[in-house]
Amino acid sequence: MQTLIYSLSLFFERASYYGFRAILILYMIGETLNMDRSEAFSIYGTLAGSLIISKVIGAIFGDLVTGNKTATVIGGILQALGVFSLCIPTSLGLYIGLFLIVLGNGFYTPNILSLFGKNYLNSIKLLDSGFTLYYLVVNLAATSGILLIGYVGDKLGFNYGFILAGIFMLLSTILILFSKTARDVTYDDTTISNDIKIIKIIAVVILLTLFWGIYDLSSSHTYTLQTQLSDFSTALFHEDILNYLNPIFIFVIGVIICILWLYVYISQSFKLMLGFIFGALSFLILFSIPEIPAQEHLLVYSLSIGLFSIAELCIAPILYSVLTQYSNPKYLAIVISLATVPTYSVILLMGATKDYFYDNPKTAIILSISVMAILSILLLIYILFIRQLIVVKKHD
Repeated sequence: MQTLIYSLSLFFERASYYGFRAILILYMIGETLNMDRSEAFSIYGTLAGSLIISKVIGAIFGDLVTGNKTATVIGGILQALGVFSLCIPTSLGLYIGLFLIVLGNGFYTPNILSLFGKNYLNSIKLLDSGFTLYYLVVNLAATSGILLIGYVGDKLGFNYGFILAGIFMLLSTILILFSKTARDVTYDDTTISNDIKIIKIIAVVILLTLFWGIYDLSSSHTYTLQTQLSDFSTALFHEDILNYLNPIFIFVIGVIICILWLYVYISQSFKLMLGFIFGALSFLILFSIPEIPAQEHLLVYSLSIGLFSIAELCIAPILYSVLTQYSNPKYLAIVISLATVPTYSVILLMGATKDYFYDNPKTAIILSISVMAILSILLLIYILFIRQLIVVKKHD
């Protein structure tokens, strides 16, 4: 029951957040505020960058001051007020709204993740499946929010889009009020030393940073190919389907993987290795598509996106699962928020190299293949040799 409540809350929050973002730039440069495009994109970039700090602040409050549930509710209310404030047709309304959204998102996101993870700590075998479900919900919500709120904002006006986003946020918050906090979290693997746990957490942070850094690095080339291939869209590969290939694959494959992890035990390190192998294969296939693609490359492109979706599902949810499993539950929100700092920082810093990799797309893909392949080999070495040494040491 708690999983259902948290999942629905996450769904409405992510739909609200990605939905309002889908129309924010258009709202800023539209007739109401009439901002310059460069100013609007600068504000949008500041919004994304500020979330790094706000999530750390929100996590500290949740773990050390208010409790995760209270912090999540506070975050939901602040986010709802922020989105509603965007309806005020002035620059002041915009800045107040974005400030409240950033602060609210900082309180909501790490604390709902902490609540979600703690819900599984007494059933640790379900943790990987649980976070795969979380990942499915987030992706489905983001796509739904962009489509629905974007449509309402386009057809009825921006204010109606913001109001809908605010209502979604209120629904998300109300659901949390009906949740029950997992008070008796008993999972603590005493067979693993604190040093090993810290090493695992650091490894997760590194892998998260590398994976999402690669994703961002290759995104411009992927988007360029998608735009070019949309000219050859057919009944099977319509332009709208091409735009949402990744969410479609994530949902379809994710349901299968979510069920698979429930009934089949595979070590987390093996799942991660599979993810990076699929990622390397995905980029290898992408590399085979020429810079000026033809219609026959539609299927090749779709295969590449499908393989990368499998990689996502074997990497991102599992990394959060490992992070939850080996962190102290009392400080889980703080650990989660701090773990995302290097990822966001690297992505923001990589913005300076976007032009270079846009002009040299093959270089970005070669780099992505290399990193994915190296990580696969390192994980294989860990599975075959290092993990066995740890097991022997525990028995000694």
